[in-house]
Amino acid sequence: MIRRLLRIMGDEAGRLRLLVTLTVIGAIIQGVAFALLVPLMQALLEGRFTDLWWWVGVEAAILLAFGAVTYSTKLLGLSTSFALTGRLWRRLGDHISTLPLGWFNAEKVGSVSRLLSVGVFSVTGFPTQVLGLLIHAFVTPAVVVALMFVFQWQLALIAVATVPFLWLAYRWSGALLRAVDRRTHGSNVRTANRLIEFAQTQPVLRAFGRTAEGYQLLDDALVAQHKADNTLMTWGGVVGDGIFRLTTQAAFTAILLGGVALAAGNAIGPVQLVALLILATRFIQPLMESAAIGGAIKSMGNNLSRMDAVFDVHALPEPEQPAALADASVEFHDVRFGYDDREVLSGVSFVARPRTMTALAGPSGSGKTTITRLIARFWDTQSGSVTVSGSDVRRMTAEQLMGQLSFVFQDVYLFSGTIRENIMMARPDATEEQLHTAVRLARVTEITDRLPLGLDTAVGEGGNALSGGERQRVSIARALLKDAPIVLLDEATAALDAENEALVQEALTALTANRTLIVIAHRLQTIAAADQILFLEDGAIAERGTHEELLHTDGRYADFWRERSRARGWRLGTRS
Repeated sequence: MIRRLLRIMGDEAGRLRLLVTLTVIGAIIQGVAFALLVPLMQALLEGRFTDLWWWVGVEAAILLAFGAVTYSTKLLGLSTSFALTGRLWRRLGDHISTLPLGWFNAEKVGSVSRLLSVGVFSVTGFPTQVLGLLIHAFVTPAVVVALMFVFQWQLALIAVATVPFLWLAYRWSGALLRAVDRRTHGSNVRTANRLIEFAQTQPVLRAFGRTAEGYQLLDDALVAQHKADNTLMTWGGVVGDGIFRLTTQAAFTAILLGGVALAAGNAIGPVQLVALLILATRFIQPLMESAAIGGAIKSMGNNLSRMDAVFDVHALPEPEQPAALADASVEFHDVRFGYDDREVLSGVSFVARPRTMTALAGPSGSGKTTITRLIARFWDTQSGSVTVSGSDVRRMTAEQLMGQLSFVFQDVYLFSGTIRENIMMARPDATEEQLHTAVRLARVTEITDRLPLGLDTAVGEGGNALSGGERQRVSIARALLKDAPIVLLDEATAALDAENEALVQEALTALTANRTLIVIAHRLQTIAAADQILFLEDGAIAERGTHEELLHTDGRYADFWRERSRARGWRLGTRS
């Protein structure tokens, strides 16, 4: 545990080393103070008051030294904890910001969220809450046993003989707690994700009568967490902690019986027996206290392992120097890619020439979204290459690649803030004139003109104060302000009303002017207007060409077009 924390703290590790050193010194002083209770008690019980006062003076001096060391340790522990907290947040934040975009999914986001909150505070409580108890649990009993050899070596041997059993019980209970904590962590993450989902989807859930009791996914998550918490309390709190405490009590009983046997055999007198048994309680007490922190130590160890798992995910390699860029084209050359041994793209090749529209069409799961993600380098291809603006994306820095791309996807997310702040994040140094041009072209003025605060209106968490069409237009304004030469668009207007759809289409027309457009096309008009259509099926380009060429071929695209055309004419009616 301490080695792992030293590695995390890096150039601030000296602070933790000093804290460990002072804590060990304090534990040694405490052990000596406990051991000197033997001659003090003997002097008291035998009526040797001159010796008694001498030992009282020695104990007082030792306790003053212990108090000074403890005070310094507490202050250093607090500063170390603050330093460790900042270090962990910086390291995790810096590392997470470099991870491939494809690494992030709902499960990992939930896990990282819990790690950055509960996990970090669990680990950073170590210097103030756990380190002292942990060191005192091992160092103080060791000092007590070592000095017990000075007073009664037979009783000291009995104490030493109990150590292997105590160690085995400690390791076994620790392993049990670690296993249960891993199970509980997974349940906690799933419950947190379901609670957030439950809060964010209230309009839909209430529309279908799904209250907390009727939302089965949340019910199942809460039940699973309840069972996991019960398991933690039963096996971790009762069984694991109970076994260690029982072993500790057995060790004390063995020392007690050994002392009585020595007294019965006249090896020691009753006064010395009483004093040595008091010392034996000082041997057992720190061990009993360590049982209370066993769960915290194992939880910290698991959280450190989870952090190591995040740190072990490597960022995609980047060149030291930016690549030379040419025209705003996109090219796939024999690209193969898959998830978890399942191939999604198999030998995809195409060229999207500058200032043209390439429409990606095909059934769900055919690989359309994966193509746009590979252009943005969410992942690296398993074979083949992706070229953007004349350079392989693997030879471009992340900043350089993102500078070439703008995104408008189906699920628009707006950050909690104002409309202005959400648009300006694309280009913080933009002038007011550039901002208002983007706002006008994206038809955001249709929104801001009817709001009292205009661009300074708060959008709410996730943009929930705006409608779906309004969020789309703000997203398009953001892309317009960025003014990247290549636009990746997941065209999603089917869920919008006619007025919003028309406004969004006008905004998209402004966005795509004089830019290279890769669009996951849903509207028939968009597909028909594309300079080239790539019809994907089972991860491969089944057909390619213009709308007229593909209809003339009368293949899979023609079937797809006819099905969509028929569906477009569907109407809801009433029975006669």
